[in-house]
Amino acid sequence: MAYRKTATRLGLGLAGMFMAVPVLAASEESSGGLPQLDFATWPTQVFWLIISFTVAYVLMWRVVTPSIASVLEDRHTRISDDMERAKQAASEAEQMRLSFEQRLSAARNEAADKTRETIAAVQADAEKKDAAANKRIATKISKAEDTIMEARSKALKELDDVAAEGAVDAAAALAGIKVTKTDAKKAVKEAAKAIPMAGEQN
Repeated sequence: MAYRKTATRLGLGLAGMFMAVPVLAASEESSGGLPQLDFATWPTQVFWLIISFTVAYVLMWRVVTPSIASVLEDRHTRISDDMERAKQAASEAEQMRLSFEQRLSAARNEAADKTRETIAAVQADAEKKDAAANKRIATKISKAEDTIMEARSKALKELDDVAAEGAVDAAAALAGIKVTKTDAKKAVKEAAKAIPMAGEQN
């Protein structure tokens, strides 16, 4: 509505310009004095003034004013559409930003969960391997201890035999006494019981 009022005012101004044209033409045709002061020309001036104003008014009303109003309306419509599209684009950009932030947060949480799961699995596997290794080591130590005890028993038995033989030979050589091997073994065992072991002294 405001655009039509502006166009109407502009049309009236142009109509005034058109109305001045006959007056200027009449002044150029007259040879002396001012024609607007000649009362004889007033009816003609009024007649052409009415005709010019009517033609200019109709022209402005039917042609110029609607064209100007249409142009202004189109411009206003384009500006409104551009503003609406700009608002819509800003809203879509904000929604995209929020969606991106949500996806980024979800990805970070998922990565953190997977990292924790991986660390827990690695720790569990390491503990399982440590337990298996400790079990194998304990088994090997037990077998080694059994082997050592068996070797110790065997060495002590062989030592008793060697000591008994040495005692028989020593008794025969020193005192000329013949001692049986059985008696010598008994004597060696009794002597071994009387002598404390190195581990028992500590």
